[in-house]
Parts: sequence; C-alpha cells; structure tokens
Amino acid sequence: MPELPEVETIKRDLEQIVVGKKITGISVYNPKVIREPSLSKFKQGLTGARINRVLRRGKVLIMELSNAKSLTIHLKMTGQLIYPGLKQKDTRVTFHLSSGKDLDFNDQRLFGDLRLLDDWRDLKFIQGLGPEPKDLTLTQFQDMLSRKKTKIKPLLMDQQFISGIGNLYAAEILFSAKINPQRKACELSPREKEALFNSMRDILAEAVSCGGSSVDDYVRLSGGKGDYKKYHKVYGREDKPCPVCKSLIERTALGGRGTYFCPKCQKKV
Repeated sequence: MPELPEVETIKRDLEQIVVGKKITGISVYNPKVIREPSLSKFKQGLTGARINRVLRRGKVLIMELSNAKSLTIHLKMTGQLIYPGLKQKDTRVTFHLSSGKDLDFNDQRLFGDLRLLDDWRDLKFIQGLGPEPKDLTLTQFQDMLSRKKTKIKPLLMDQQFISGIGNLYAAEILFSAKINPQRKACELSPREKEALFNSMRDILAEAVSCGGSSVDDYVRLSGGKGDYKKYHKVYGREDKPCPVCKSLIERTALGGRGTYFCPKCQKKV
C-alpha cells in the first residue's frame, strides 16, 4: 500500500497538473470503487466542477472542488492515479479534464475508495487519524510513546496513533534509529525516543524527495517510478548483508506483517 511519501508525491504531482482544471465528464468502468454517494450523484456532483486544491491526510488524497464538495481518494493496496490517462485493463474510473486529457484511477484488486463528500472532514476514517509526523514536536512524540505498552513496530503503523506510516517506512525508520521492532514503546529511553523521532522525520523527508518507493504497484502520476527503493536498508532485503555491520538481514512476522531488521544493529535489549 502506498504510504505517506508515495501519497505526498502524488499530491504534489497533482498540484502541478490538475489544479485549476475542470472535470468535464466521468467514465466509470467498475462502480465498486465508488463508495459514496450513488453512481449518478457521484457523476453529477463532479461534472463541471473545477479542482481548486489538493490535500493529503495520512494516506488519503483530497481534491477540494469549486462547488464546495470534495473528492477523496484512498489508493489502498493497488490504486494508481495516472495522467494523462491511457485507459488500461485495470482502469476503473476516468476523469475527463478541461485540458483535453484524462486522469485515470486504476486499481487491479478493487480495494480503492473514491468518495464525493460535502465536507471531507466528516469522513470517519479521517477523523480517526493520528497526527501527521511533521506536525509533532519531540516532546509530544516522547509523551505519546511513554503511554503505550504496544510493540513499537505495529504502533508506528497504527493510523490512529500517527498517520501515514506503513510497513515499509516503519522498518526503515526503526533500522535508522537502531531500535528492535519488538521493543515496547514505553520502554524506550529518552535518547532512543529522540533517535526514533529524528529518523522518522528524516526518512520520510528523504523518501518524498525521491518520489517515494516503487514496490508492488506504486507509480507516480506520470506512470514513472519513485527512486527511494534503492536506498532501502532493510525492507525487502532478507538474507542480504546489513549496509552497516554486514550481518544478514532477518525477516520475522510481527502483528501479522513481515518485519525486516538487522539482528546486530537492532538488538533486543
């Protein structure tokens, strides 16, 4: 699933390309991805509206429209936005724009989520999101961790705790901070919490600057790949040497997800 850096990259690409353009029509090839309202109201509410602004909250994209409505897009596992659209076999919805080109929503597994809302802030999922990493101070982050007995890896992935971080970046952040993914959050020392905070901010910023990580189905708006994958230190590198100590990267299951770590650099205290 695209995480904060990937969705932020798409958001920035959209800002450059679609803001100010009108949606002149909608073609829906599979209505399953449209969660609300009805198909007819979805088309009616979008047609003729201008895209005024593009936002991101966690892993959700938001397009604020000139008619005071908002289009929310949650890519989930295999969702893609492509401009200019080419109508591929996985294209589920095409937004026809006043530029004369199309914006395609592709989704192989049909897990994606498109909604046309009067106010995106009323969406229950968005209301339940934790703070954005960039909005936290070190003191706030340390306090949040001190109250949690949860293991640190699944906690970082909990969208109600902090928004936008998934399996990939949780693994990379913990490696950078030299923290074992099975440590309990409340047991981290002040120095470890600070290292984790700094790693979180740095890793996410670096990944955004590289256009995200193209693993699985993620591509940028142009269809091109994000470049951060080549900087992964542990994620997807099972049995490969750690870039720091040369120990072999291990993979284990934690919270139902595959977890990559270095057994030497990230010793469990």
